[in-house]
Amino acid sequence: MEQQTLKITGVLSDPTRFSIYQYVSRQHRDVTVQEIAETFEIHANVARLHLTKLEDVNMLVSDTKKTGKGGRPSRFYRLSDEVVSLQFPSRDYQRLSEIAIQTLASLGEKGEQALIETGRTFGFETAKEFAENLNYNPRLMSPEEKTEIIQKIALSQGLNPEINYNNETNEISFRIFNCTYKEIAQHRRGICKMHHALINGIFSYFFGDIKLKEEANMFARNAAPCMYSTVTV
Repeated sequence: MEQQTLKITGVLSDPTRFSIYQYVSRQHRDVTVQEIAETFEIHANVARLHLTKLEDVNMLVSDTKKTGKGGRPSRFYRLSDEVVSLQFPSRDYQRLSEIAIQTLASLGEKGEQALIETGRTFGFETAKEFAENLNYNPRLMSPEEKTEIIQKIALSQGLNPEINYNNETNEISFRIFNCTYKEIAQHRRGICKMHHALINGIFSYFFGDIKLKEEANMFARNAAPCMYSTVTV
C-alpha cells in the first residue's frame, strides 16, 4: 500500500501530468495522444509518456480503435473505472467490505454513526498522508492551493472530481462523477453518509472545522454527479 501511495503521489506531482489527467477527467470521453499533444503543445512522444505513466498506476486505461480514416488503429485513453486509493483497500476486498458494512448496518443508529466517524477519520488521515508525502503545509497555503490539493487527492481515488473556489464568497463547490463505493452504495445509502464524511474529513484537514452540504446524489433519481458545497471557508 505504501509503495502504491508513493507511485500515485509521484505521478500526480508532475504539473503537466496532473493537468493532463484533469483534462481527460473533464472530457468524459476517450482522448488520443495527438489530442493531448496539441492541447498541451508538447511532442506526441512526451504526451504518450505522460499517458502511459497515468495508465501504469491504473488512473487511465487504453485500447486501440479504428478511426474510420484508414491506416493503423489509434490508441484511445479514458478514465479507469478501477478505484485508485491512497488509504482504503482496493476492490479485491469488496466482499470483506460488504460483510463489515452489513454488520455495522445491523447495529442500527450506532452502527451508522460508527461508519460516519470512521469515514471522517480515514478522510482526514488520507489528506494528511498525501500532504506530508509531498511536503505541503496547509497553514502556509492559500484557499486556492488547498482546493487544488484536494482535487489531486480526489483524482487519485478515481472520483473524477470537479472543484471550484469562489474567492468573492469564500465558498467551494465540489462534484464527483464516480463513486469509490458505487457497487454497494446504490443498495445501502448509509455508505453515502460514510463517503460524505470521508470527503468532509479531507476538507477538514485543510480548512479546519468545515461542513459540506450535499446538493445532489448520483443514486437519487439518477442524478449525476454527486454535488457538495461549503458554507464558508
